[in-house]
Amino acid sequence: MTAWRCTLAVRLLLCVAVGQSWSAFPAEEQDPTFWNLKGKKALRQALDLQPNVHQAKNLLLFLGDGMGISTVTAARILKGQMAGKTGEETSLIMDTFPYVAFSKTYSVDQQMPDSAATATAYLCGVKAIYGTLGLSAAARRNQCNTTFGNEVQSVLHRARAAGKSVGIVTTAQVQHASPAASYSRTANRDWYSDVDLTPEAKQHGCRDIAYQLVHNTDINVILGGGRYYMLPVETPDPEYNGYTGAWLDKTNLIEKWLQGKKNARYVWNRRDLELVDEDDVEYLMGKDRRTCATSWTVTRPLTRRCQRWWRKQSRSSARTQRASTSLWKMSTSFYCTLCCEIDHGHHDGKVKLALTETVQFDLAVEKGLEMTSALDTLTVVTADHSHVFTFGGYSPRGNPVLGLSDKLGLDQKPFTTVLYGNGPGFQVENGTRPVVNSVMTNDKNYKQQAAVPLGSETHGSEDVAIFARGPMAHLFHGVQEQSYVAHAMAFAACIEPYDNCLLEVHPDANRAPSAPGSALLALMGALLLSLHAVLAA
Repeated sequence: MTAWRCTLAVRLLLCVAVGQSWSAFPAEEQDPTFWNLKGKKALRQALDLQPNVHQAKNLLLFLGDGMGISTVTAARILKGQMAGKTGEETSLIMDTFPYVAFSKTYSVDQQMPDSAATATAYLCGVKAIYGTLGLSAAARRNQCNTTFGNEVQSVLHRARAAGKSVGIVTTAQVQHASPAASYSRTANRDWYSDVDLTPEAKQHGCRDIAYQLVHNTDINVILGGGRYYMLPVETPDPEYNGYTGAWLDKTNLIEKWLQGKKNARYVWNRRDLELVDEDDVEYLMGKDRRTCATSWTVTRPLTRRCQRWWRKQSRSSARTQRASTSLWKMSTSFYCTLCCEIDHGHHDGKVKLALTETVQFDLAVEKGLEMTSALDTLTVVTADHSHVFTFGGYSPRGNPVLGLSDKLGLDQKPFTTVLYGNGPGFQVENGTRPVVNSVMTNDKNYKQQAAVPLGSETHGSEDVAIFARGPMAHLFHGVQEQSYVAHAMAFAACIEPYDNCLLEVHPDANRAPSAPGSALLALMGALLLSLHAVLAA
């Protein structure tokens, strides 16, 4: 048998073994013309690409917590397979951004970073010590007395000082490290409430993160979890019987936040959020009791109802116009950070949860783009760090992301194409791995096999991607320190310390399809698509 016939026979056998036919491969891809035309199209787009060298009136930062390169790749294929395609040829919305860079994620003292030091880098522009928020590397974790004099300010804080409306939306508690670096300056990321402060911290006058959320920065929109940390210990939770707040001080921080603000609203459930009248709201806080993203997209039917609700709202031109008008009155420009906790699924070793969250996160990016214009809005999508999550294993085209490799291990047992370097999925039975099948691995609670047993899978140390679109997006290029993200965004918007950047707003920006301010409420819709912690069950 000739070599090519032997190869063909082997491939046919492999197709039969995995239940895949030749039809899984698009016929047009077998013709060189397909790839030549595709290459020429991409080349024309590259040659036509012209940097937008104007000032960004608006800044949108989408942060996928734990969204490493392998997670992006696997989520891209999953997105395609959810649509009935083989998946590999699919593009995420973030894939379509014209400018891409790499971000080095290490912290000053750690090769493997955490979400606090990384958030300080990409939000405040300086690398920091592991576990600290909003402080330079001169501060030390757990040492309150090293806080003072080492504070740094976030782009969000500086944008508000420059007159922009600002907002934070997140699947985690708003006091979590990723969003908290926008407003908090603390020597320990775990000082969520005053009950968490050490005696030394109280002695030296350090404040908890919940307190700082209310007192440090004037934030227009706050959506996320962590109501628990805002209410006094004797205050019953409005949603969950038998639960109270965690704040030892008798001050109700939610009521404190509402005081003195014009047209401020607080909501804690979906119904009240729907009833918010955009014409009368300049400040909005939506708080779920949950301290973290415990209700995953893949397991939460409410998310589907919210999707239908937002599509209905999006079709209402009158409602969209009211949103645009009211927020245009509030401010002609904005800064908003949207954080999605892909991280928690990875830590639990539950790949299906992490990848589903990533796909939903990408839908939020799409909604943000629909409600803004590339003429005047710089949109950046990035991650704080990666995970020890790998994706490979000799899989044929179209193989399910959560499926098995068509090879066997040396122990003659199947293995999944996605694996962890460490974590709770480590399994050994009678000195060997258990047998797995695709039914098991497709379950939302299946813990992917890991090489080293740990109670929680760790972060990774490799670079993460930065995707950028809009004014000055070309500044995101090459391999950069993670702290560069904050500098590039601040320069693009001409805010401190680059308020003398001399950039002009695009002359056609005022004819953009939507008023800039409308995107701040539009992100509430994006939240309903992918960020669900703020909503009551």
